[in-house]
Amino acid sequence: MINDIIIVGAGLAGSECAWQLARRHIPVRLIDMKPDHFTQAHQSPLFAELVCSNSLRSNELSNAVGLLKEEMRRMGSLIMKSADATKVPAGGALAVDREGFSRFITEHLENDPYITVEHREVTEIPDGNVIIASGPLTSDPLAEKIQETCPEFSLHFFDAVAPIVSADSVDMNSAFLASRYDKGTPDYINCPMNEQEYKDFIRELTAAKEAETHGFEDSKVFEGCMPVEVMARRGEDTLRYGPMKPVGLIDPHTGKEAYAIVQLRKDNLSGSLYNLVGFQTHLTWPEQKRIFSMIPALKNAEFIRYGVMHRNTYLDSPGHLDRYYRLISEPRIRFAGQMTGVEGYIESAASGMLVGIETAAELLGLEPADFPSSTAIGALAAYISGGSIGPFQPMNINFGIIDPLGYRVKGKRNKNLELSKRALEKIDTIKNKEVFRICE
Repeated sequence: MINDIIIVGAGLAGSECAWQLARRHIPVRLIDMKPDHFTQAHQSPLFAELVCSNSLRSNELSNAVGLLKEEMRRMGSLIMKSADATKVPAGGALAVDREGFSRFITEHLENDPYITVEHREVTEIPDGNVIIASGPLTSDPLAEKIQETCPEFSLHFFDAVAPIVSADSVDMNSAFLASRYDKGTPDYINCPMNEQEYKDFIRELTAAKEAETHGFEDSKVFEGCMPVEVMARRGEDTLRYGPMKPVGLIDPHTGKEAYAIVQLRKDNLSGSLYNLVGFQTHLTWPEQKRIFSMIPALKNAEFIRYGVMHRNTYLDSPGHLDRYYRLISEPRIRFAGQMTGVEGYIESAASGMLVGIETAAELLGLEPADFPSSTAIGALAAYISGGSIGPFQPMNINFGIIDPLGYRVKGKRNKNLELSKRALEKIDTIKNKEVFRICE
């Protein structure tokens, strides 16, 4: 008999971890504090809530996160099963219906006979085998207990969230539908600006009033979620070479590229909601309404949700967690998700997948999967357990942390595709191990 494995937190990592354990007939108690308690960034009672963007980024195997997704699909990921079932058009990216995605996962976990769901706040580290996947917004009482066990639980950075507008409030006389370079279907609403409109926008954006966040400073913002006003302060043209770049988008009203463009991406399957791509922000809500309404197509926009900023706390994992995400000083305690220092939705889910699979192997007395760092999922585990050079920082998956090929391939794209081919061949080999066969 195997006692229940306790998983604290039903975000992407905790949900994937519970699913992997349950597929191997291991009883799980999945404990989540919602709906009784919410963090400042969460709004939905559903599991695996997407707090920031609804995009899971590239689906291409020439991109490291595309490789990570494919590895997870081949290993039976619930997160990827949900994403593929609830995807919305987004060009070469994989974006999902935010609520549909979380509902799919919640229903699968709540109806699984090996998973018992409890809705309550955890204030102590439970006894026995426990997986802490409470996320970077872990409640204060539990964070204090983790701090006692892991003095390194003190590092932090800030994430920002982009606003969402209603589709029918966008002025389509000033906007047009297209994907960059006409790649795929025209999935984005593009809001062009001329030079004067852009310069006026930047002037107001850089001087706008920001919301108060204790301890916030520009240097502690995660680069992947950089607030748009922080980017604007780096130089007048920064946004034109970033989220507002007009390259590859021909405005049918003029027959040429605009000076700058704001892209809107579907936030739900029905297409009634769109988010401002790359427009994470820390501005006060009145300032968001005032300044973002300077974008011609959004002059009368209805803001369904304003952008917010929240503090993320993570472990100084190298030397404290092993490549199975176990606490070296007390291996019965495992961590998963963003609090380990992996950054991004898919990366968080991938860490939960690895923890679930390797925990199951250990409890069942089976050979571990032992994902090598030639795979994306193994490379992330190697990075958090000691693969960083210099001060540890959160990391998205990238080909730079995956083992090099050892031979030369001409062209970056070709090299990346070769890295992906090798990784997927390794995944297919690993899937022959008993810890995978018992799921069939």
